[in-house]
Amino acid sequence: MKDVTNAMRAHILTAAVPYIKQYTDQYVVVKYGGNAMIDEELKKSVMKDLMLLQLVGVKVVLVHGGGPAINSTLDAMKIESRFANGLRVTDEATMDVVQMVLAGKVNKGLVADLTDLGGKAVGLCGVDGNMIQVHKQNDELGYVGSIDTIDTSIIDDVISRGYIPVISSIGMGADGKTYNINADTVAAKIAGALKAETMVAMTNIDGVLRDVHDPSSLISKITMAEADQLKAEGIIAGGMIPKVDCCLEAIKSGAQKVFIINGEIPHAILIELLTDEGLGTMFVK
Repeated sequence: MKDVTNAMRAHILTAAVPYIKQYTDQYVVVKYGGNAMIDEELKKSVMKDLMLLQLVGVKVVLVHGGGPAINSTLDAMKIESRFANGLRVTDEATMDVVQMVLAGKVNKGLVADLTDLGGKAVGLCGVDGNMIQVHKQNDELGYVGSIDTIDTSIIDDVISRGYIPVISSIGMGADGKTYNINADTVAAKIAGALKAETMVAMTNIDGVLRDVHDPSSLISKITMAEADQLKAEGIIAGGMIPKVDCCLEAIKSGAQKVFIINGEIPHAILIELLTDEGLGTMFVK
């Protein structure tokens, strides 16, 4: 039995070699969110995955949001949370909280998690090095930004020194103000700007299902043209549309491929990137 177990371990490790070669010295941008940010065991699993990828030579970039943490802080401060078309209406008081929570508590917490496991990480937001330049999306949403440019030089600098950049979704306007940005959009634009080999979008769903009630109907690979067709057929619908649009935006901007995976599966990143099976939906040009 022991020999069988050892043979299985050896098979898993050798099967990963071609994938490791594919990703070595390439950028992999991970958009981190959902329950995997809340559940401590899942969080540890994600951090270990990122560290392993870095150890085998992958240029790992972690992008995160933090909606639940923002909501609970706003509630504690008796500031009302308001949303319009799924985006947080962000007045000046709310933006102060968003910046405090995202660039502070959540960001530094993730850096601490990586450091605690023996990794090296640096916390950043879009204001650092003027990395993410934005303009106001509209007056109704307040301090919510649309991305104009991404300057990746600080990301490269951090990676070249052996650190994983951990980036929160805040940008800088030409008016000197900070702006809240959708984290999926930030990850997509950064992946595009870096010409990343892969972007991984962690969600609480398995990927794109042909039938939302049938987990076995997972579509494992979708081209950009097929994505448009699936939208027209109503298979990609509702809250899945903005997630898929961000995946397509990453590819349009320069990323090679994008995965949507279920972050509630332990070590989902490694399973998707370094095994034959995979477990989510891959988007390609």
